[in-house]
Amino acid sequence: MREDTQRAEVSSEAIREAAKALDGVIHRTPLEYSSTFSKLTGLQVYLKLENFQKTGSFKIRGAYNKIRKLSREEQAKGVIAASAGNHAQGVAYAASMLGVKATIVMPEGAPITKATATRGYGAEVVLSGESYDEAYRKASEIQEETGAAFVHAFDDVDTIAGQGTIALEMLEDQPDLDAILVPIGGGGLISGIASAAKSLKKNIRIIGVEAAGAPSMTNAINKGKIEEISSANTIADGIAVKKPGKITFNIIKKLVDSIVTVDDEEIATAMLMLLERNKMVAEASGAVSLAALLSQRVTLPGVRKVACVISGGNIDVNMISQIIDRGLVKTGRIARFKTILSDRPGALQQMLYLVAQTKANVIAVNHNRLDLTVPITEAEVELTVETRDRDHVREIIAQLRKAGYPTRLI
Repeated sequence: MREDTQRAEVSSEAIREAAKALDGVIHRTPLEYSSTFSKLTGLQVYLKLENFQKTGSFKIRGAYNKIRKLSREEQAKGVIAASAGNHAQGVAYAASMLGVKATIVMPEGAPITKATATRGYGAEVVLSGESYDEAYRKASEIQEETGAAFVHAFDDVDTIAGQGTIALEMLEDQPDLDAILVPIGGGGLISGIASAAKSLKKNIRIIGVEAAGAPSMTNAINKGKIEEISSANTIADGIAVKKPGKITFNIIKKLVDSIVTVDDEEIATAMLMLLERNKMVAEASGAVSLAALLSQRVTLPGVRKVACVISGGNIDVNMISQIIDRGLVKTGRIARFKTILSDRPGALQQMLYLVAQTKANVIAVNHNRLDLTVPITEAEVELTVETRDRDHVREIIAQLRKAGYPTRLI
């Protein structure tokens, strides 16, 4: 990896050069106005949809720009990278386009879909370690053995320049943006966007968003130096980085206006709202910018038009299922109750009829007469029901209790 720690900038010329090289290679993704999120926030909200990008995230931009700039001798030795998933796919795809052999080291817990997609693009995948940082150390060892060129996920000026092309597109499409919210993992995406945006519009506000479970850049900025945080636990695996980059740290100190954090519940809520209101799939790390806006983690005095970078959409279907289920429970649209009723014929039917009168839809019933904490003449019933909202849940509980059923929400 190139050590360029004293240079806290990536030139606008380098970013424009990258944009020309990427023309025809990547998608120019939409900057879409969202009436739903505009009404909810009182701002004019735009979404930069990098979840529609080739390989499902923005990473192809920086990966292609880095690999294309390698010498023929370097390309002949192949490239190696470490990634939790999206950079892996970006490097694999870019390398295949340029005819370069790629090896990717991914954490052992990386989503299966991302590892499979990376192999599908022609790369060799090595699983090692529990986090990006451990995978990075393994990739460095392999690089020493093979002499392959390292394509860093974020701490490289060519990679950063490629990511900066996003901001060029955004400000071409909407020149009067007042602020851009950007996810932060290692800092490459926001470094590129800040470098490009500030070169075009000095007063534009660039706000970084980290997962509260992995606040490595926040920690570095607050302490004035880079340290590895002890853990990176978040559903936003794409930005779960324990130690941010040196180059990105310097750029962020200079160009980024503020950094906020969002917790996993806020991220999940944003993902669910994108899915339900915009019919759009975003992975957790891709939704953090919107999560910060919706949860009011960021204050924007004087801002009228704001854009959120939705940086990726590579999410495992099992995670989507969990997000939907948790979201429905959180908003009161699925509820689970426990109650006690007489263990006699017709008792369950009578209780279910009462629930039906409240217009709730019963989707599961567990009738248990063997629980030793329940008297022999009674049975415990657990109900899962579809409901309208929290008020509807409270109405159901009130009706059951009024009819003599001791009911509690679980």
